[in-house]
Amino acid sequence: MSKANVDLYEVLGIDKSASKDDVRKAYRKAALANHPDKVPEAEREDAETRFKAVQEAYDILYDDEKREIYDTHGMSAFNGSGEPGMGAGPDLDDILAQMFGGMGGMGGMGGMGGMPGGPHARKPRKSPDEEQKYEVRLEDLYKGKTVKFASTKNVICSHCQGKGGKERATARKCSTCDGEGYKQILRPMGQFLSPAMVPCPTCNGAGDYFVDKDKCKKCKGKKTTEAKKMLEIYIPRGAREGDKIILEGEADQVPGQEPGDIVFHIVEEEHETFRRAAADLTATIDVTLAEALTGFSRVVVKHLDGRGIEIQHPKTPGEVLYPGQVLKVPGEGMPIKRSDARGDLYLVVNIKFPDGKWKPSPAVLEQLKELLPKPEPPIQADTVDEVEFDPKGNLDDFGAHDPEGGSAWEDEDEGETTAQCATQ
Repeated sequence: MSKANVDLYEVLGIDKSASKDDVRKAYRKAALANHPDKVPEAEREDAETRFKAVQEAYDILYDDEKREIYDTHGMSAFNGSGEPGMGAGPDLDDILAQMFGGMGGMGGMGGMGGMPGGPHARKPRKSPDEEQKYEVRLEDLYKGKTVKFASTKNVICSHCQGKGGKERATARKCSTCDGEGYKQILRPMGQFLSPAMVPCPTCNGAGDYFVDKDKCKKCKGKKTTEAKKMLEIYIPRGAREGDKIILEGEADQVPGQEPGDIVFHIVEEEHETFRRAAADLTATIDVTLAEALTGFSRVVVKHLDGRGIEIQHPKTPGEVLYPGQVLKVPGEGMPIKRSDARGDLYLVVNIKFPDGKWKPSPAVLEQLKELLPKPEPPIQADTVDEVEFDPKGNLDDFGAHDPEGGSAWEDEDEGETTAQCATQ
C-alpha cells in the first residue's frame, strides 16, 4: 500500500473518535506487539517496518495540530520516509484534484505540470551560493589586503561517491514527491493561497532515499561529509561597502550539481578619525588659537597607511584660519579601483581656544587687545543693567524650572516631549 494511502487509525486499531488517552494506550500495545527485538531474526525487518509505522501514527495522532492536518489532507501533508513530523505541506495537485474533480493539477486548463517550476521541474544545475557579511577596516580598504581563513563545507562523500548508500544497495523512490525531488505547496499570500515549489523534505530534493540498513557508513545517507579547506580572498584597494568578493565553486557540494559560490558582502567598519564618501575622505584637525592666527607647519593627521599629513599655514602672510574652515588636499582620498587615481581629503578646522589653565598677565592681555581685531560698535540701549553671571552654565538646565510644569530643554533627536499636567 502506498504511504499516502495508509490509515493511521487502522495502524493503531482505533477509530477516528478516539481520545488522546485511547491513542496512547493503543500505541503502547501495538509497539510491544511489533517491537523488532521480540520476533525471530527472519521476521525482524518486517517488524521494524510495522514498528516505525506505529511510531509515526502515534506521533501524528497524539498531537492535536498534526491530527487535524492529517484528518484534512491525509499523509500527503507529512514526511513520507517514515520519520515523524511535518513535511513541506499539503500537496497542490492533491488539493486541486479534490477541488476540480480529479483534474490532476488542472490538466484540462493547460496543466500546472507544464508550467515553469511545475512538478516535473528539473533540479538546479548549481547548488545554492553561501552569502555572508564581512567587516573590513578602512585601513584595509585603503591599502588592500589578502586574508586566509579555514572553511568547513560539505563535500561529496569519498566512500560512496555521493550515492548515499552501500555499493549494491538500491535507493527507494520517495513517496512524498513521487521521485521528483520537489513538491508544489500552497502558501498564504494575503487572503489567497499561492503555489510554490520547494525541495522535498523527505529526500532533500534527491527523489529517493536509502533505508537505515542500506545507508553509507561514512556519510549516513547524506551523500556528503564535512571537510576543512584553507581559502584566501583579496580585498582590492578602494573597495567599498556593498562590494562583493566571490570565491567561485567553494560553497557546499551537492551530488549532481555544480558547487555554488561563497559570496562575501563587504561591510565598512566605522573609523575613529576618517569618514568616507565615495572616493573622498574627511577628518577634523585641531588647531590652537595661536596657530590659527600666526601660522604653523606640522603633521595634522596620520593617514590610513601610516603617513603623516603635514600642513604649512599660511600660504599668504597674514591669512588666518577660522572655525569650520575646510582645507582640501587633492589626491589624498581613497584609491579608485582599477585605476591609479585617488579621491580628495577634506580637513575640517576646529579652533581650540585656551582652557582655564592659561593665565596671561595683564600686560599680555593689553598687548592682545592692541593686536587683535577690535570689537563691533557697542549696542545702544536707553537703560543698561550690569548683571552677574555663572561662567559654567549648562544647557541641560535650560527650561528645567518652568513653573507651569513644562519639560526641560530637549534635543530634537530625542523625539517628542510628553506634556505634563500643570499644578492647579
